[in-house]
Amino acid sequence: MNILTLPKQPNTIISFWNVGALLYYSTILFFLETLFYWNRFKAAYADEAIFVSIFWLGSVIFAFSHVFMVVMDGWSRFQNYKRIKDYLFVHGFTPKIARLYKGSKCQRTAFLVAARELGMEDEVLRYYRRLGIKWYHFVPHFMIKDPFFLFKKYFWSRTFMEKHYEPKFNYRELSAGLPA
Repeated sequence: MNILTLPKQPNTIISFWNVGALLYYSTILFFLETLFYWNRFKAAYADEAIFVSIFWLGSVIFAFSHVFMVVMDGWSRFQNYKRIKDYLFVHGFTPKIARLYKGSKCQRTAFLVAARELGMEDEVLRYYRRLGIKWYHFVPHFMIKDPFFLFKKYFWSRTFMEKHYEPKFNYRELSAGLPA
């Protein structure tokens, strides 16, 4: 990519938000859901209804655990975004790399945000349209192909435990014409 054609780059916080906005909204919903279940649990516990209390406690734990899972997913998608952006900057768009991130809405969003910030979004959108991927395809492909995905290492490592990635370029300085 030519540095002279590099669009103005957003602040890292803006990119972080853009990559995981759907996930962060989900965090808010899971937190509210947790509060709802917590109130139901307290009411059932006060009435000394043991089986109902256990049900609502399980619901609290289930919803609250999702808060952490969604935050970890957001972190992983941001690591993907930084890696993708470096790749696109050096090599340009290639279907081979886009194919790696077609599996879930969150991964595609990370790819699209990186491409948008480098002025390549149209190419990526055309490619995903050719694959038949629509805006409403939220359920990851691997969940459909492998119903036992929760018990697989690849799910946990790729979804929640991406390693920290340090970008190779300072895009804000490059877009401002400053030496990197």
